[in-house]
Amino acid sequence: MATTRADLKANLRRRLRTQREERYVEHNLLHLLDIPEISQASVIASYYSFGTEPNTLELNQAILEKGKALLLPRINGENLEWVQWNGAAETVHENGKFHEPIGQPLSNLGSIELVLVPALAIDPDGYRLGQGGGFYDRALPQLRAWKHGIVYNYERMEHDLPREPWDIPMDSW
Repeated sequence: MATTRADLKANLRRRLRTQREERYVEHNLLHLLDIPEISQASVIASYYSFGTEPNTLELNQAILEKGKALLLPRINGENLEWVQWNGAAETVHENGKFHEPIGQPLSNLGSIELVLVPALAIDPDGYRLGQGGGFYDRALPQLRAWKHGIVYNYERMEHDLPREPWDIPMDSW
């Protein structure tokens, strides 16, 4: 029986999630504030990390403290919509394992200058392997923003990841 690309990706996701659980160490991502595209952006789309994902909570707070507009994604059917977040815990609600902002979605996606994109791995060409829901695959083509993939150092692959025609490479990671 032939192994499909979907099977390869599912097996790779399973292996990477196990590796994250085994290697998880508490950390912060504040060093990302030194990246010129992040430091210069005034409207940043991020995400509210969960579990063993690289922890974005301190980074999100630091972005807000610098006076930047911070947007978080919210699932709407098969798509993501972006909602400005003020950093208050009571303005997010849990949707399964996701924490989503409460409020009106942003109508002008063109105002987003930079998007921080979660990934399980990123290859040398900037292509990412996500969690498998396809939400970012559908959202990224709608954004003209600089795309920075968020992974642990050991998730920066030395080989190409399986790709689909709709995959969009990150600008940095």
